[in-house]
Amino acid sequence: MKTIRMLQAGVLGILIMSATGCATELPSLVRQDEVTGNLVVGRVFTVLTGERSRRYMPQIRFLVLEDQDSAERFQVEIESPDQRFAVSLPPGRYQLTRVQISEGPFMSMAELSLAFSVDAGAITYVGTWRFEVDSPRYGRMVVASVIADQAETAGVRDFLDGQYPIFDGRSMVEAFPQPARMEVRLYEVMPYPRYSRYFRRHWW
Repeated sequence: MKTIRMLQAGVLGILIMSATGCATELPSLVRQDEVTGNLVVGRVFTVLTGERSRRYMPQIRFLVLEDQDSAERFQVEIESPDQRFAVSLPPGRYQLTRVQISEGPFMSMAELSLAFSVDAGAITYVGTWRFEVDSPRYGRMVVASVIADQAETAGVRDFLDGQYPIFDGRSMVEAFPQPARMEVRLYEVMPYPRYSRYFRRHWW
């Protein structure tokens, strides 16, 4: 039974990785002179829930955003447990569809469906995306939630003033993804690190 579960998780991981291969890769922070579409800003951070069984803490490796009209996908490289992002995207309807989480050499992936829109001619603020990562076990889950409060909004305005002064005075609209909270399964992405069997007891 364990072998079957391992194979299922491995096949799913390969399929997910193949699906993200055609996405346009974007850095977490676009340069001011490279903004060609509309500026979309937000923040992502991760927390580990439950017992800690590894010496590595989780961090977001990348996010995948998909344009619902053109089906074009954008892979936003994060590589951090807590990172503001600012990307240039065409106006339209989008979804956060995937997130990959790394813990040292260990990687896992989750499929999501959080919808938001990008308005033309304005800076779009999508809030803070919090990812609560379950401790390593079979049936591991991740909870994605959207945080939107006055302190976070003030922080993003200070960030824009410092990082993108050319946009001073441009209006900012709030487009927080819906649903505001979603819990989904987190699948391991193969290949698994070549560690001893003792450290490989957390297949899920």
